[in-house]
Amino acid sequence: MALDAHRIPEEPYYRPVAGEVALFEAAYAARMPMMLKGPTGCGKTRFIEHMAWRLGRPLVTVACHEDMTASDLVGRFLLDPGGTVWHDGPLTQAVRHGAICYLDEIVEARQDTTVVIHPLTDARRILPLEKRNELVQAHPDFQLVISYNPGYQSVLKDLKESTKQRFAAIEFGYPDAAVEAEIVAHESGVAAGTAALLVRIAASSRNLKGHGLQEGVSTRMLIHAGRLAAQGIALETACRIALVLPITDDADVRDAFSAAVSAAIA
Repeated sequence: MALDAHRIPEEPYYRPVAGEVALFEAAYAARMPMMLKGPTGCGKTRFIEHMAWRLGRPLVTVACHEDMTASDLVGRFLLDPGGTVWHDGPLTQAVRHGAICYLDEIVEARQDTTVVIHPLTDARRILPLEKRNELVQAHPDFQLVISYNPGYQSVLKDLKESTKQRFAAIEFGYPDAAVEAEIVAHESGVAAGTAALLVRIAASSRNLKGHGLQEGVSTRMLIHAGRLAAQGIALETACRIALVLPITDDADVRDAFSAAVSAAIA
């Protein structure tokens, strides 16, 4: 069957936090376009993977970037031995066959590229393929989902209001300490006490957001540190490799954060 390769065969682990599963199920029942808002590494992608599995739908994921064109999304004519042949892009495949299409970090894409999704996000639910002179009516099971990190927005790189207002939104953040420690322990394999310690370290970094750090330590980074520790790497070394060095290039901030990590582990 079409898009079988995009089906998720096993349940991805996801720990619900605030009713977001029920909210998304209701949105999918209405085929409502959805925006997942929140900081990097807080679980947006894992959530949509879990929901695609839960709903039994293929998931077509597109990692957006500034060089992405509308043709990268909808498709293009390509030469092959038989002549010039049209190849559907990932968005068109999802529209035709009823997948969930997930545009990851859509703010990274050029605004003239993202306009192509507008006819899919209102009552029309169509995708115009201008190069083929074709209007593709969205499959009844199709849903469009985007992710968006408001912390990275700027005057030159932000979603247009005409795009934002086409979506309902679920806001994600880092869960409370006990839940985050549970997630870190499950995903990394470290003991509960070690996971709780890593979460405390993350909390101290998040307090520095806007005061030397653009972002605090994410749950994803904590899982990386935990996996290193589970492989026998000393916890302080694991934190330096997975938390301190990736999060900043400022020597003073790095030294201060390293000192905080050392004090927490001591």
